[in-house]
Amino acid sequence: MRWTDGADGKGALLAGDILQVTMDRAYVSFMYSYPNMIPVNASTVRRIGEILEPLDFDRIYGAFWGRVVATDAKDAARKSVARYIKAIS
Repeated sequence: MRWTDGADGKGALLAGDILQVTMDRAYVSFMYSYPNMIPVNASTVRRIGEILEPLDFDRIYGAFWGRVVATDAKDAARKSVARYIKAIS
């Protein structure tokens, strides 16, 4: 879900499913099911990147306590898409 007024008006994503903030809070990662550790394929991650690209956001709140990309979240999401695809290719 996108909160347009979040992050002091810069926009925020409230991630609760496929996209999640990683432990280092510098990236996000992608899974079909986090509880069952079922990953998604490269085409799905590319599509997620395409969907996020036109959106304005500077912060991503993950579903788990303390998992927040506090600034430059759109850039972190872009880098995360590339990193994920490289890792599984």
